[in-house]
Amino acid sequence: MTASIADPWIQMFLDYLLVYRNSSSHTVDAYARDLEQLSAFLEETTPGFEGGRWESLSAQDLRRFHAFLHGRGYASTTIARKIAAVRSFFTYLKMEGVIHHNPAKALESPRLRQPLPKAVSQEEIERLLTAPAREEGPLALRDRALLELLYATGMRVSELAQLRLEDVNLERDTLLCRGKGHKEREIPFHELAAQKLLRYIKEGRPQLLNPKRPTDVLFLNHRGGPLTRQGIWLIIRRHARAAGIAAHITPHVLRHSIATHLLRRGANLREVQELLGHASLTTTQRYTRIVNDHLRNVYETVHPRA
Repeated sequence: MTASIADPWIQMFLDYLLVYRNSSSHTVDAYARDLEQLSAFLEETTPGFEGGRWESLSAQDLRRFHAFLHGRGYASTTIARKIAAVRSFFTYLKMEGVIHHNPAKALESPRLRQPLPKAVSQEEIERLLTAPAREEGPLALRDRALLELLYATGMRVSELAQLRLEDVNLERDTLLCRGKGHKEREIPFHELAAQKLLRYIKEGRPQLLNPKRPTDVLFLNHRGGPLTRQGIWLIIRRHARAAGIAAHITPHVLRHSIATHLLRRGANLREVQELLGHASLTTTQRYTRIVNDHLRNVYETVHPRA
């Protein structure tokens, strides 16, 4: 962590973040630099602030710091972090009774552009799903079922890793998935995924299972233990390379891809929201931007006047 800070209130705030808020050392170091920059700026530009008199500051003083950051050409993400540090610090000062009103409430963070979710083409997905077909044995059966199930359901990798045998209903072709906040949802999957999953459960999983350490976790590693999130990520990366896919494919990219492909084929937002387990429809609506971009590309390619 950053060396001891000269201003005692900043130092106590950083200690508070570490001890009571359990903030990461990376966050604390960043906040320390941000608040030292604020203090130095105020020392130079604000009469009456000498000696760290935080109670003397007004909202206008902090707005000048905001303008200073913009004038220095900082990226929006950096300014947003610095403003977050200032807000948190002044909230702490008010909690400790150092100030009676909070001038940082008037500060506005720059609006950050949300990056579009990444998605890969259906042709690339097909190549990925067929990559394990070149291999034999229980691990190949596992990988075929795992990849097919990920794309069929759009599950988070953490949700897939904690699936148990009892969560699989092959009569209804559904899974009981435990998502964020321990919320459960039932997810359907298609017949091809059901076939590969059934074969893995009957032929592949018994060979992987360690009789000395039995477990009911669905997907197992080569030692018979539960397959971890990192293990799933490595499986996807290995088969993507084998399929000659240049795009960076991760479990999250597969999740984005199924959402995008479903919307392009006519699924409505509520259905995709329920499938992916999004708490808010706003999260799901991000995918419509990708679909709209795709429609624009198609339009410009095929329209005779485009």
